[in-house]
Amino acid sequence: MNIEKKRVESCSQSAHYSEGVMKFTTAYCGEIFRKYMKKGSVLELGPAEGVMTDRLYPYFEDYTIVDGVDSFVKSIKDRYPAIKGYHCLFEEFIPEQQYDNIILGHVLEHVKEPCKILKNCSSWLTSGGVILAAVPNSNSIHRQAAVIMEILSTEEELNETDKKNGHRRVYNLKRIKDDFEKSGLSIVQLGGYWLKPLSNSQIDLTWSEEMIHAFLVLGEKYPEIAGEIYIIAENK
Repeated sequence: MNIEKKRVESCSQSAHYSEGVMKFTTAYCGEIFRKYMKKGSVLELGPAEGVMTDRLYPYFEDYTIVDGVDSFVKSIKDRYPAIKGYHCLFEEFIPEQQYDNIILGHVLEHVKEPCKILKNCSSWLTSGGVILAAVPNSNSIHRQAAVIMEILSTEEELNETDKKNGHRRVYNLKRIKDDFEKSGLSIVQLGGYWLKPLSNSQIDLTWSEEMIHAFLVLGEKYPEIAGEIYIIAENK
C-alpha cells in the first residue's frame, strides 16, 4: 500500500460523515446538488459512508462510486448492489464511460492536486454534463470567531478537526472559483449553505434537528460566511 492510500485509510478511521450534525449537512448538500443535476449517469467521488449516495441514488439508475477506502465501497454496494463501485485513489481511476454528473462532495480539500482532479473530471463529462463540488469555507463565522479568540492564527489555518479528517487546505469562494477556472471549467452556480456559529461537537450537544435545518437554510442566504460552499460547473 502506497503512502497516499495509507493516509486515506488512516483518515477514514476518524472521519464520521454519517454521525451527528455532519449527516444533516451532507444530506442537505445532496438536495442542493439535485437541483442542478442532469438526467442520466452519476459518478460520485469520495462517498465515504454514503450519506449523499443515499439521498441521490433513488433518482438515478446509472450510478458509480469511487473511494480510496474499501470498506466504504463494500458498505454502499451491500445497500445498493446495482451501483458500480471502485476501490482506488481518484488519481488512479480510469472510467469506462463518460458521465452526466460528477460529484465531489468534500473531496478537493483532501487531495494533493485539486486542479489535476478537476481536469480529469472535465474529461470524463458528457457534453452538457456538470461537476458538483462542496468544500469547507475558511470565511465561516466559526473560523472568524476562532481567530478573534486566538484559537487559530488565520482563517485558513487547519484546525485539529481538519487535520484529523485529512484536510490539506480550506477554501473560500474566491479560491474555489479560481481552481475551477484554472482547470478550464465554466461556473454555473456558486453558493453556500450551513451558517455555522459553533464547532460540530458543541452543536451536537445542544441543537435540535429544527435548529440545524434553520441554520442550513440561512447559509444559503449568506454564502460568504457560510460553513460550507458549493460550486456547479461545466466544460467551456
